[in-house]
Amino acid sequence: MSNTHQEAIKQFLSLMGNVDEQLNDTFQNMHHGNPTETLARFLKARDWDVQKAYKMLTDCLQWRIQNEIDNILSKPIIPADLYRAVRDSQLVGLSGYSKEGLPVIAIGVGLSTYDKASVNYYVQSHIQMNEYRDRVILPAATQKYGKHISTCLKVLDMTGLKLSALNQIKLLTTISTIDDLNYPEKTETYYIVNAPYIFSACWKAVKPLLQERTKRKIQVLQGCGRDELLKVMDYSSLPHFCRKEGSGSSRNRSNGTIDNCFSLDHSYHQQLYNYIRHQANLIESGRPIKQGSVHVEFPEPDPEDTKIAKTIESEFQRLADQNGICNSLNGLKVNGD
Repeated sequence: MSNTHQEAIKQFLSLMGNVDEQLNDTFQNMHHGNPTETLARFLKARDWDVQKAYKMLTDCLQWRIQNEIDNILSKPIIPADLYRAVRDSQLVGLSGYSKEGLPVIAIGVGLSTYDKASVNYYVQSHIQMNEYRDRVILPAATQKYGKHISTCLKVLDMTGLKLSALNQIKLLTTISTIDDLNYPEKTETYYIVNAPYIFSACWKAVKPLLQERTKRKIQVLQGCGRDELLKVMDYSSLPHFCRKEGSGSSRNRSNGTIDNCFSLDHSYHQQLYNYIRHQANLIESGRPIKQGSVHVEFPEPDPEDTKIAKTIESEFQRLADQNGICNSLNGLKVNGD
């Protein structure tokens, strides 16, 4: 770390020494004994501008207090059938660890429908997975690999991406904004696999809008990406949709639910759900656990995120119009014959 960066962290630490007790308490809960690493993440996200990073972090701490994020891992989504419906329509899971010990998070972008529960449940579940990663998964990886691990890898499966995904752009922008503002710099690399034409067209339009720092983190891989990913992780940690060429759908199960890390029956989701229920029982001590979603305040999207979402929308619209013209021409050919 350069002297300039060390100086920035020193100034930031000094500013944090003046925050009130409530902010300081939630900061302690958030940094898990690594305040310097947390400050460095917020500084990176604001190009090492101390004042901007300080505002970003204090806004994040306020958001955590207002929405009781410190307690979100004691609020299970119940009944279990509802949670299963969330898991079946918000395809995310932990498939294993890289050779460097970083958790590998798999995301079924193309086949997630987000249509089995209200928006609040999907946002709640996303934040719970973030918090479980930061409080349980990363500390366990740090212990196992004998070095500090604070980031993860994400493998995004674009199988099944359709123009109808436009309906989910608002929810996805909300989730992305929550991550950008409150969990910055937690992903080392994004690997994109099984990308259909529709993704390639959008990527071409969106890429110029991304910051250099973000662009450097994104790798679009050929096909299911298996060979490239095997350079950074073992076969056992490959998400199920990367296991073999032409494996296709995210819903393919190479070995039932054992390998499908999206499934509620996968060990990761079982551990996460049991952890949340256990925390709830500790707090409620014998009283029935309350049903209903946690209502988290959605932050205002960053103007850059809004611009990216608008670009994706217009690109999808252009492809839809093109599609409509092609379908009309095909219809004419058939009728003409």
